[in-house]
Amino acid sequence: MLSMTRIIGGLAGSIKLNSPAKATRPTSDRIRESIFSRLDARDLVDGALVLDLYAGTGGLALEAISRGAAVAWMVERDGKAAAVCVANSRLVQKSLEKEDAEAETKVINKSVSSFLATNTEEFNLVFIDPPYEITNDEVVDNLTALKLTKEAVVVVERSSRTDAPIWPAGFEVEDTKDYGDTVVYWLNAI
Repeated sequence: MLSMTRIIGGLAGSIKLNSPAKATRPTSDRIRESIFSRLDARDLVDGALVLDLYAGTGGLALEAISRGAAVAWMVERDGKAAAVCVANSRLVQKSLEKEDAEAETKVINKSVSSFLATNTEEFNLVFIDPPYEITNDEVVDNLTALKLTKEAVVVVERSSRTDAPIWPAGFEVEDTKDYGDTVVYWLNAI
Protein backbone atom coordinates (compact mmCIF):
# COMPACT_ATOMS: atom_id res chain seq x y z
CA MET A 1 0.00 0.00 0.00
CA LEU A 2 1.21 3.50 -0.82
CA SER A 3 1.35 6.16 1.86
CA MET A 4 0.55 9.75 0.93
CA THR A 5 2.25 13.07 1.38
CA ARG A 6 1.28 16.36 -0.20
CA ILE A 7 2.62 19.59 -1.63
CA ILE A 8 2.00 22.19 1.05
CA GLY A 9 2.25 25.55 -0.70
CA GLY A 10 2.63 27.34 -4.00
CA LEU A 11 0.97 26.69 -7.35
CA ALA A 12 0.66 22.93 -6.75
CA GLY A 13 -0.36 23.29 -3.10
CA SER A 14 -2.51 20.45 -1.68
CA ILE A 15 -1.66 17.98 -4.48
CA LYS A 16 -1.23 14.50 -3.02
CA LEU A 17 2.01 12.74 -3.91
CA ASN A 18 2.50 9.00 -4.11
CA SER A 19 5.15 7.34 -1.96
CA PRO A 20 6.44 3.78 -2.15
CA ALA A 21 5.69 2.57 1.37
CA LYS A 22 8.93 0.73 2.13
CA ALA A 23 11.50 2.40 -0.12
CA THR A 24 11.38 5.88 1.39
CA ARG A 25 10.94 7.93 4.55
CA PRO A 26 9.33 11.13 3.27
CA THR A 27 10.01 14.35 5.14
CA SER A 28 6.92 15.05 7.23
CA ASP A 29 4.58 17.86 6.22
CA ARG A 30 5.45 19.66 9.47
CA ILE A 31 9.19 19.63 8.79
CA ARG A 32 8.75 20.55 5.12
CA GLU A 33 6.51 23.47 6.08
CA SER A 34 9.12 24.70 8.55
CA ILE A 35 11.94 24.36 6.01
CA PHE A 36 10.04 26.14 3.27
CA SER A 37 8.72 28.90 5.52
CA ARG A 38 12.33 29.72 6.34
CA LEU A 39 13.47 29.46 2.71
CA ASP A 40 10.58 31.63 1.51
CA ALA A 41 11.24 34.24 4.21
CA ARG A 42 14.81 34.53 2.89
CA ASP A 43 13.64 34.56 -0.75
CA LEU A 44 15.74 31.48 -1.54
CA VAL A 45 13.21 29.44 -3.52
CA ASP A 46 11.98 31.69 -6.33
CA GLY A 47 14.14 30.95 -9.39
CA ALA A 48 16.31 28.46 -7.46
CA LEU A 49 18.38 25.68 -9.02
CA VAL A 50 17.44 22.79 -6.72
CA LEU A 51 19.11 19.42 -6.18
CA ASP A 52 17.33 16.80 -4.07
CA LEU A 53 19.66 13.93 -3.12
CA TYR A 54 18.07 10.68 -1.89
CA ALA A 55 14.85 12.13 -3.31
CA GLY A 56 12.44 9.36 -2.27
CA THR A 57 9.10 10.79 -3.43
CA GLY A 58 10.66 14.00 -4.73
CA GLY A 59 8.61 15.91 -2.14
CA LEU A 60 11.31 18.44 -1.25
CA ALA A 61 12.24 19.22 -4.86
CA LEU A 62 8.62 19.36 -5.97
CA GLU A 63 7.66 21.61 -3.05
CA ALA A 64 10.39 23.96 -4.29
CA ILE A 65 9.04 23.80 -7.86
CA SER A 66 5.53 24.56 -6.59
CA ARG A 67 6.91 27.63 -4.82
CA GLY A 68 8.77 29.03 -7.82
CA ALA A 69 12.08 27.20 -8.22
CA ALA A 70 13.27 27.18 -11.85
CA VAL A 71 14.95 23.77 -11.86
CA ALA A 72 14.72 20.71 -9.62
CA TRP A 73 16.76 17.56 -10.12
CA MET A 74 15.92 14.51 -8.03
CA VAL A 75 18.51 11.79 -7.50
CA GLU A 76 17.15 8.44 -6.32
CA ARG A 77 18.86 5.04 -6.56
CA ASP A 78 15.80 2.87 -5.86
CA GLY A 79 14.00 2.15 -9.14
CA LYS A 80 10.49 2.11 -7.63
CA ALA A 81 11.08 5.38 -5.79
CA ALA A 82 12.54 6.98 -8.93
CA ALA A 83 9.40 5.93 -10.86
CA VAL A 84 7.29 7.56 -8.14
CA CYS A 85 9.39 10.75 -8.50
CA VAL A 86 8.63 10.75 -12.23
CA ALA A 87 4.89 10.30 -11.60
CA ASN A 88 4.86 12.99 -8.91
CA SER A 89 6.77 15.37 -11.19
CA ARG A 90 4.07 14.92 -13.81
CA LEU A 91 1.36 15.77 -11.26
CA VAL A 92 3.14 18.97 -10.23
CA GLN A 93 3.92 19.93 -13.84
CA LYS A 94 0.20 19.64 -14.70
CA SER A 95 -0.61 22.09 -11.89
CA LEU A 96 2.02 24.51 -13.15
CA GLU A 97 0.67 24.30 -16.70
CA LYS A 98 -2.80 25.27 -15.45
CA GLU A 99 -1.22 28.45 -14.04
CA ASP A 100 0.88 29.11 -17.18
CA ALA A 101 4.05 28.49 -15.17
CA GLU A 102 7.08 26.46 -16.20
CA ALA A 103 9.90 24.69 -14.40
CA GLU A 104 12.38 21.97 -15.28
CA THR A 105 12.22 18.72 -13.36
CA LYS A 106 14.56 15.80 -13.90
CA VAL A 107 14.77 12.43 -12.17
CA ILE A 108 18.15 10.69 -12.10
CA ASN A 109 17.88 6.98 -11.24
CA LYS A 110 21.35 6.26 -9.90
CA SER A 111 23.24 6.36 -6.64
CA VAL A 112 24.07 9.75 -5.19
CA SER A 113 27.81 9.04 -5.32
CA SER A 114 27.63 8.02 -9.01
CA PHE A 115 25.63 11.13 -9.87
CA LEU A 116 27.96 13.47 -7.99
CA ALA A 117 31.04 11.90 -9.57
CA THR A 118 29.88 12.92 -13.07
CA ASN A 119 27.67 15.97 -12.49
CA THR A 120 28.86 19.29 -13.92
CA GLU A 121 25.77 21.42 -13.12
CA GLU A 122 25.78 23.93 -10.24
CA PHE A 123 22.93 24.30 -7.76
CA ASN A 124 22.10 26.99 -5.21
CA LEU A 125 19.63 25.04 -3.05
CA VAL A 126 20.37 21.43 -2.10
CA PHE A 127 18.41 18.99 0.04
CA ILE A 128 20.22 15.98 1.48
CA ASP A 129 17.79 13.66 3.27
CA PRO A 130 19.40 10.22 3.17
CA PRO A 131 18.06 7.06 4.75
CA TYR A 132 19.12 7.14 8.39
CA GLU A 133 21.43 4.14 7.90
CA ILE A 134 23.64 6.23 5.56
CA THR A 135 26.76 7.16 7.53
CA ASN A 136 27.87 10.67 8.37
CA ASP A 137 31.04 9.97 6.35
CA GLU A 138 28.91 9.39 3.24
CA VAL A 139 26.96 12.60 3.89
CA VAL A 140 30.26 14.50 4.20
CA ASP A 141 31.47 12.89 0.95
CA ASN A 142 28.24 14.10 -0.72
CA LEU A 143 28.83 17.63 0.50
CA THR A 144 32.43 17.62 -0.67
CA ALA A 145 31.40 16.46 -4.17
CA LEU A 146 28.62 19.04 -4.67
CA LYS A 147 28.87 21.65 -7.44
CA LEU A 148 27.41 24.80 -5.91
CA THR A 149 26.87 28.40 -6.90
CA LYS A 150 28.26 31.11 -4.67
CA GLU A 151 26.30 31.44 -1.40
CA ALA A 152 24.35 28.21 -1.93
CA VAL A 153 22.25 26.79 0.91
CA VAL A 154 22.28 23.10 1.80
CA VAL A 155 19.60 21.58 4.06
CA VAL A 156 20.64 18.26 5.62
CA GLU A 157 18.25 15.96 7.50
CA ARG A 158 19.59 13.32 9.89
CA SER A 159 18.26 11.14 12.67
CA SER A 160 18.36 12.86 16.06
CA ARG A 161 20.01 9.65 17.33
CA THR A 162 23.01 10.25 15.05
CA ASP A 163 25.84 12.58 16.08
CA ALA A 164 26.26 15.68 13.94
CA PRO A 165 28.64 15.15 11.03
CA ILE A 166 32.05 16.82 11.02
CA TRP A 167 31.24 19.34 8.29
CA PRO A 168 33.82 19.69 5.51
CA ALA A 169 35.71 22.87 4.65
CA GLY A 170 33.65 25.24 2.54
CA PHE A 171 30.53 25.00 4.70
CA GLU A 172 29.36 26.80 7.81
CA VAL A 173 26.45 25.67 9.97
CA GLU A 174 23.97 28.50 10.16
CA ASP A 175 21.47 26.70 12.36
CA THR A 176 20.32 23.35 13.72
CA LYS A 177 16.67 22.55 14.38
CA ASP A 178 15.45 19.47 16.26
CA TYR A 179 12.07 17.92 15.32
CA GLY A 180 11.96 14.91 17.63
CA ASP A 181 13.33 12.00 15.56
CA THR A 182 14.79 14.33 12.92
CA VAL A 183 17.43 17.07 13.07
CA VAL A 184 17.71 19.62 10.25
CA TYR A 185 21.06 21.32 9.65
CA TRP A 186 21.20 24.58 7.69
CA LEU A 187 24.53 24.93 5.90
CA ASN A 188 25.85 27.86 3.92
CA ALA A 189 28.47 27.36 1.25
CA ILE A 190 31.37 29.73 1.93
